[in-house]
This record gives sequence, structure tokens and C-alpha cells, in this order.
Amino acid sequence: MGKLEKINRQNTRKTKMQEAILSYVISGGRVGGDMLIKHVVDSMLGTDLSTNSPRRSEIVKSVASRLNRKGLLKFENGHYSATSAGESLFNKWEKSNYKIKTPKKWDKKWRVIIFDIPEKKKKVREQVRHILSSAGFIRLQDSVWVFPYDCEDVIGLMKTDLGIGKNLLYMIVDQIEDDRFLRMDFDLVQ
Repeated sequence: MGKLEKINRQNTRKTKMQEAILSYVISGGRVGGDMLIKHVVDSMLGTDLSTNSPRRSEIVKSVASRLNRKGLLKFENGHYSATSAGESLFNKWEKSNYKIKTPKKWDKKWRVIIFDIPEKKKKVREQVRHILSSAGFIRLQDSVWVFPYDCEDVIGLMKTDLGIGKNLLYMIVDQIEDDRFLRMDFDLVQ
């Protein structure tokens, strides 16, 4: 393996480790050190971090310590918790999973996303709106968004990641009344 490949592999593993730690801390709130190590190692089995490695807890502690020094995590009273900067970085990483490839030619079908997320999940609802907006969707109404290209995989990923499968509907529509403004917004000249 070449030198650049080796460096790239190490950087990828570091980023995945940092993402796993932030993800676990953010989803679980405040987390003790030993619990963090167990869950991060469990989630990192897809990388080349061996589960039999005697250094695995040292590696996780090292990465968590580095995140602490960067101001992304804080360690108080034996527990890790995310800082606002850590949550912001995690949200940025999360949104990078929702990139949509656009083909050269439009198939003249609209993809319409409709969701009805209850008030008790307001934070998730706002997150859905932010993801759709960041991905380039255009809002027709508060919970109705439109996109001209195939995005079923991204929407499926979002439904799974946010646990909103029953609250979000993906439709492929042949026509939308007076869609010339939508076509102009998406640069789809006929």
C-alpha cells in the first residue's frame, strides 16, 4: 500500500471514529466513558478497528479526548456530552449523507414529499425541512416539498435515520398545476 493510501485510510478511520462518538453522545445525551467505548467499538466494526485489539478503549478515549480539546465534546462528572459546536459539526456530517445526484436530462416527472410530523417531534420536523431545503427541494406549502429528479434513496435514508417512515410520503407526479415557476426555479426550460 502506498504512503498516500495509508494516510487516507487513517484519516478516514479518524473521521468515522469521531462521527461515531459524536453520533452516540448526541443521540444518548450524557454518556459515561465505559459505555461510550463499548458502543463506539460496536458501531465501528465496519472499519479496520479490530474488536480483539487490546488498545481499542485507548483509541476511543484518545479520539474522545481530541474532540474535547477541539471543543466538540465536554467531559464533566465522568460523562461526555456534546457542545453546540459538536452538534453543529455532526449536523453538517449528517446532511452530507443527503446529497442528490442530478441527471443531465429531466424525465418530466416531479417528486413530491409530503409529511405530517406530530408536534411532540417538532425538532425532527424542523430537521426534515432543513434537510430538504439544503438538498435543493422547493417548498410548495409547509409540509409539501418538490424536486424534479429521482431522490427515493435519499428520502428512504432520511426516513430511516430520523424514524419518520410512517409520517413522510414520497410521490412521483406527472403534472403539477402551473408548474412553469417550478421549472424556472430548477432551470428546467422546455
